[in-house]
Amino acid sequence: MPTIKNPIVSGWYADPEARFYNGEYWIYVTRSYTDYKLQMNIDAFSSKDLEHWTKHEGIIAMEDFPHVWRATWAPTIIDKNGKYYLIFASNDIQSDDEEGGLEIAVSDSPAGPFRKHIDGQLVDRFINRAQPIDAHLFKDDDGTIYLYYGGWGHCNIAVMNSDLTGFVENRNGEIFTEITPPDYVEGPCMMKADGKYYFMWSSGGWGDGSYCVKYCVSDSPYGEFNTAQTILAKQEPLANGPGHHGYLFCEPLNQWLIVYHRRIVGDLEAGHRILCIDKMNVKDGKIEPVIMTEKWEY
Repeated sequence: MPTIKNPIVSGWYADPEARFYNGEYWIYVTRSYTDYKLQMNIDAFSSKDLEHWTKHEGIIAMEDFPHVWRATWAPTIIDKNGKYYLIFASNDIQSDDEEGGLEIAVSDSPAGPFRKHIDGQLVDRFINRAQPIDAHLFKDDDGTIYLYYGGWGHCNIAVMNSDLTGFVENRNGEIFTEITPPDYVEGPCMMKADGKYYFMWSSGGWGDGSYCVKYCVSDSPYGEFNTAQTILAKQEPLANGPGHHGYLFCEPLNQWLIVYHRRIVGDLEAGHRILCIDKMNVKDGKIEPVIMTEKWEY
């Protein structure tokens, strides 16, 4: 039986987004450094069994993004009509006067290379006070693709247009609608199971052990998201600071999995984050608290 060992790969990685493409599990990650100028591309890992991983290094054609000088991080990806669309944050902009925000690139392969998809940024300014970072793409059962994003304690939702070059008006007649739930900091993530929408996000401080994952449940991708329950938090002495996650559904197990980064207790270097996978149980309209492990089998 495959044995999943945490961390699943060596090295410092964060902010995973996970997908299942062409018979393989894919995880897209931030290169985790405190010095953002070392985060100048996105890496990916692929696996057929969740145990053995192949690294795909530098999947973005960064020559297409010459304005990016400080950082690329927090990737998200979606497939449509045989192509793969990757959104990532650039430059950690602090105001509308700076160049950067959310970039979008496209490839014929989940491994890249991802080339620039539009002129300029997909989101290049603060809207509803949300810093344009931490994108998450969610495809509903009817094919509608939603973008969730936002830092600095604010989260927006928008509906992508047919060619993923921009947005269309949503059900509220708006392009961007704020849907910030309680205790939201960053790292939005939407999952649908049994007809319910499970909206998850990261709370606490990304650079320390207080980081954690909370969630709400709704009958709509827009919410309302009025309650918050913690499903992933420090579990000392094993690990602390877990968060900014994605998810997979493992068919052989009939089991949801949470893909996340966490910290080694006692390591105070903010960039030292490791990539992990654990089981996430969804039952009776609820997500049970996740138990972090060093390894597990299936």
